[in-house]
Amino acid sequence: MLTSSFDKEPHVEVHEFDHAAFAGYERIGHELRRAAIARRQARTVIVVECYPGVLDDEVLNELKSELRPGHVFLARDANFDNDRIQRMIDRNLTDDRVFGVLSHHKMSEFFDPAKISALRQSIERIQDGIVLVYGTGAMQVCDPDIFVYADLARWEIQLRYRQRKIANWCAENYGEDFLRMYKRGFFVDWRVADREKIRLLDRIDYLLDTNIADSPRMVAGEAFRAGLRQAVTRPFRLVPYFDAGPWGGQWMKRVCDLDGSAPNYAWCFHGVPEENSLYLKFGDVRVEVPSIDLVFFQPRALLGEKVYARFGTEFPIRFDFLDTMDGGNLSLQVHPTTEYIQSEFGIHYTQDESYYVLDAGRDACVYLGVKNDLDKEAMFAELHRAQAGETAFDAEKHVNRLPAHKHDHYLIPAGTVHASGANSMVLEISATPYIFTFKLWDWGRLGLDGRPRPVHLEHGRNVLNSRFSTDEIRRRHVNHFEAVAEGDGWREERTGLHESGFLETRRHWFTGVTPHNTHDGVNVINVVEGREVIVESPSGAFQPFVVHYAETFIVPAAVGVYTIRPHGPSCGERCATVRAFIRT
Repeated sequence: MLTSSFDKEPHVEVHEFDHAAFAGYERIGHELRRAAIARRQARTVIVVECYPGVLDDEVLNELKSELRPGHVFLARDANFDNDRIQRMIDRNLTDDRVFGVLSHHKMSEFFDPAKISALRQSIERIQDGIVLVYGTGAMQVCDPDIFVYADLARWEIQLRYRQRKIANWCAENYGEDFLRMYKRGFFVDWRVADREKIRLLDRIDYLLDTNIADSPRMVAGEAFRAGLRQAVTRPFRLVPYFDAGPWGGQWMKRVCDLDGSAPNYAWCFHGVPEENSLYLKFGDVRVEVPSIDLVFFQPRALLGEKVYARFGTEFPIRFDFLDTMDGGNLSLQVHPTTEYIQSEFGIHYTQDESYYVLDAGRDACVYLGVKNDLDKEAMFAELHRAQAGETAFDAEKHVNRLPAHKHDHYLIPAGTVHASGANSMVLEISATPYIFTFKLWDWGRLGLDGRPRPVHLEHGRNVLNSRFSTDEIRRRHVNHFEAVAEGDGWREERTGLHESGFLETRRHWFTGVTPHNTHDGVNVINVVEGREVIVESPSGAFQPFVVHYAETFIVPAAVGVYTIRPHGPSCGERCATVRAFIRT
């Protein structure tokens, strides 16, 4: 198995704004005071809008200490009471531990107009000094003289849920079951906040990075937006994050240079803008922003016109790792059909996916599709008995167990029962709605929290497609490679995905310069063979970009023509990449 110099902290260097970013509350406070003085007004209103998940006790207190405002107003004082808000979003949250219905609420719906009016009148009566308006929804209260947006990535928010550092927005549910907190964030909090963020991105005077407690970074809004514009002119990588799981393995510890003392690492997300961060570097200050900000601010240049027309400000492709090397089986699971996910959850497309096997150990396997002679009612009756603890579920009685080898590719359209078996390292390539996994059987184990992981048999029964059975699986879902082009030192193969989905994947084997073209659609790529490759623009439109084994990178639609070739220690060796894009 190859090792690599996996870069866990990739960044985009932002040019011409070396002095536009500030580290630490002291420098941040100095810059905001300077900006206030520069306005030459008796009164300066500084509005700090917060994405839900900011550590208010820290950020608010530090800003008060540094800015010494004469008056402070909190947006939360104008919210409707929590009980009223709970009733308003109850339909979105449902009684389920995991799944809700996507909210279409707007920020203004969470605020009492009478309270907003009272706050505005109080602010208008103030004649001098700094007025600080703070919190989620602060821009509902008044128009600012200086507008600061306090931001952070969803992965950090999830960690704060787990660590009981924060509650959901407009709730006091500190320490509630993590899955329920995540559900409220996913279906309500983040949707509302994202709609507000999209409305405000052009107006931000300063972006405040609050991802690391007590270590803030701030960048001028002009520089922040310039960084996002520069990012879509070149290939770039997102900041990966790694997480443990009850089935987690040991492969990523070595290949991705992770903490060897950790019990396991099950997941790596490094191609998911909804979750990952993007590092923008301004001189010697590195600012961490949610990479979804890039999708919101530069959707056409990033996604391409046709993809943007179809998906809006959503990034429809996801790359992640599933590590079961020396671990256990993933849960036996199935994803909803498009019709089902629309009618039940308010999502307009579903999670077609595939498993690309980066590495495989002894007896590695993939569970994929049902047997030809499946009795669906009998299978689910057995699953119900297993879920009740009466017996273990005999998966191989009903589901195909296929051997897995390095560079195998398994296609998994929605409705196909599947799981990666132990002793494999999978690059999962999928559409983005990753939360919608209906677990059927979790091999009788508990989650890392000591509780049984949620199983959704009725949802699973409603979407499982018996047509994806043994003969169909072997004929059309396993190693469906087709050579489509070749040249001097390279070969391109179509590898899927399934014809029913909108994702297409291509594998390139190469020892020399390999041509690529985005064709006005975003490309997501992983280096699946070879220690190091370099991505270049034939016209010199961007600086050469070096990528290592197992790293995922994004090529914006605006890039157009580019090439990939072996580099450094891989010169003279055969390398391979897997590229995903949207069929148009």
